[in-house]
Amino acid sequence: MKYYDKLIFELSKPGRIGFSLPDCFGLASEQPRCKAAIWREAPLDLPEVSEVDVVRHYTNLSQMNFGVDTGFYPLGSCTMKYNPKINEELANLPGFTGLHPLQPESTVKGALAVYAAMDKALAAITGMKHFTFLPCAGAHGELTGLMLMREYHMSRGDTARTKVIVPDSAHGTNPASAAVCGLDIVVVKSKADGLVDVESLKPLLGPDIAGIMMTNPNTLGLFERDIKEIAKLVHDCGGLLYYDGANMNPLLGMVRPGDMGFDIMHLNLHKTFSTPHGGGGPGSGPVGVSDKVVPFLHIPHVSGFHGNFGIILRAYAYILMLGREHIRMAGKLATLGANYIKESLKDCYKLPIPTVCKHEFVFDGLLEDNGVSTLDVAKRLLDYGFHAPTIYFPLLFHQAIMIEPTETESLETLDAFIAVMRKIAEEAKADPELLHTAPHNTPIGRPDETTAARQPVLKYD
Repeated sequence: MKYYDKLIFELSKPGRIGFSLPDCFGLASEQPRCKAAIWREAPLDLPEVSEVDVVRHYTNLSQMNFGVDTGFYPLGSCTMKYNPKINEELANLPGFTGLHPLQPESTVKGALAVYAAMDKALAAITGMKHFTFLPCAGAHGELTGLMLMREYHMSRGDTARTKVIVPDSAHGTNPASAAVCGLDIVVVKSKADGLVDVESLKPLLGPDIAGIMMTNPNTLGLFERDIKEIAKLVHDCGGLLYYDGANMNPLLGMVRPGDMGFDIMHLNLHKTFSTPHGGGGPGSGPVGVSDKVVPFLHIPHVSGFHGNFGIILRAYAYILMLGREHIRMAGKLATLGANYIKESLKDCYKLPIPTVCKHEFVFDGLLEDNGVSTLDVAKRLLDYGFHAPTIYFPLLFHQAIMIEPTETESLETLDAFIAVMRKIAEEAKADPELLHTAPHNTPIGRPDETTAARQPVLKYD
């Protein structure tokens, strides 16, 4: 076992410590101020390690993690784009980081001006009227948007509208958010070309429909060409259109959801506007609305203690850095990269919908699988230093491999990824067992994921 493969408890030696503090005026021997009933009878079982042990252990653990700063991360539907470090520099200026959440509003006018400018910028990019920055994440934004939809109908006495239409290709959060909001989900089928079946949609529309949740391009990376007709049909029946902003990246500067007819939308700032992605937060999922929904936006438009201000700063820096002239290049390059990979690999991976895609696309496993699954391909990619794409999603395809390169990756990176994917396809023919047992070069091999999920070991024994 390598040094850095050990648990911190396995590095522990009795009596070893990483600090030496004086007994400050006897405070160390003071009786605890909490109730005796909740005072621990025995010392907490913590590892006894030196400072250098702790530093090396956690530094090595951090290097075992994979992130967009360390390699290519083609995670479809997640838009894992690189975060420019200039965003971090600007967000860490002392005038911003020195703010205190309890300062009077009169002393934070600069921060509030940033929020106002961000509202204006996002409205211009999306075609919405105004944004609220209350939601702290994309999923939170979805729920907020649906609550606005419900409030809009309730204000008109339209209490019968309790159903939301969701395409069968939608993100899984869409029906989940609707259910949490107390709405019933009605699924509309897709056609063979991956687009919403308008003829199947028509019979679903009626006085009980609150609206429809869509993203465009959809989860297959395809632009819904019938969006104007869909918008008219939903509006004519009294419903609203909700836009899932997860796939906004390829539309930047090209097409606006507001112009398509959407009334409400959320944005994932970590996907489209280059703020940190993952790690549990902080996040931000601004919600934009059209004119008729503006009266139902919550006041104030910023959450408590001025919200996740640092994330807003990063996104605003990204927008200003690109500017009106260059923001559309993000979507163009993301689309170009996705189509380049797709066309380069369609002779060895199944392409169920052979058409031009936007920022992402979906394969349905290997063309000649030889018993090799999508999971095997994903695991083998780790051996070559690439993060796996999204797999087994969307659910429309049994062996789905969903690839999204984003605009920040170079031609050399895309070519290297393509070469590895082709090599894996060759390995699947020559030695399937090599893929069944992958990965081989990572600190952890292939664990029993089912047992790990259902019977997790969460503490050291």
